[in-house]
Formats: sequence, structure tokens, C-alpha cells
Amino acid sequence: MSTRLRNVNWRRQVALVVPYLCAVHLFTQYVGEVRISGGASMLPTLANSGDWVLQESFSHRMNPPRIARGDVIVAISPYDPSRSICKRVMGLPGDTVCVDPTKPVPEHIVVPKGHVWLMGDNYTNSRDSRVYGPVPMGLIRGRIVAKVWPTFTRLKNPTTYIDAHT
Repeated sequence: MSTRLRNVNWRRQVALVVPYLCAVHLFTQYVGEVRISGGASMLPTLANSGDWVLQESFSHRMNPPRIARGDVIVAISPYDPSRSICKRVMGLPGDTVCVDPTKPVPEHIVVPKGHVWLMGDNYTNSRDSRVYGPVPMGLIRGRIVAKVWPTFTRLKNPTTYIDAHT
């Protein structure tokens, strides 16, 4: 086979594959994806390993963002940008939150504009906002809406918001 014919076949294959790769990339970045969770910080909500979760990737991009207290989100780690973290939103911009509810003397801060306060469900084994402080909303990549494997379970937001002004 001539070199020219090999180049034509290679180019044709690339031309067929690239649109599909672009569609997959756009779907996972802007709509959603299935991910594998790992780590003990979200026990008992998510298992230490082996849970497959459905992440939607559009609610945090809306104006205003549709992220609520109690939502489980995926974000880029403030410590290591090559890793993702999965934590629960405990505070939104303007909220006063307890820095560490496990400490005997509570300390409170106000979550700055454009940030969220994140904590793992397993307080004793979680590196979260208690360590790295408020997390910029720009690091949020999606919201976990369900566990899809080994059993399907929709993740419901366990918090009830009571408006103090009513």
C-alpha cells in the first residue's frame, strides 16, 4: 500500500472519530456523566469504593446557580487540581456556618460571595472546607443526583431550609 493511500485512510478515520469525541466531551462537560466514587469522606451516603453515581453538569452553570444547601457536588480539589472531590454543600454565599462542628468551642464564619462551604458526611475522615476554607463556585463541576450502581438510589437533599424572615 502506498504512503499516500495510508495517509488518506488515516485522515478518513480521524474525520469519522473526531465529531463523536467532541460530542462526548460536550455532553460530559455540559449535561452529565456517570462517575465512580471513592473514598471514605462521604460515608454512609456513598460507599468507600464501588458506587457509580450520576452527575449532572448544568445546575451550577445557571444564573443564579441551582446549588442548594445539602446537595452533594463534585468539584476540582483546591489542593490538587488534577483530582476531583465529592462533598456536601453546607453553606452558600452569605451564610454563617460553623467552621468545625466537632470542636468543643464553635467558630463561625460568613461564606464569601462566589464561594460555598463543603463538608464530607463522614466528619472524622474528610478533608473539606474545615481544612481549605470556602471553595470558589468556579471549581464546581456538577451535582450528584443518584447512585446508579450497585443499586439505583436517588440522592435526596436531606436539609430543610427555614426562612427566618417569614
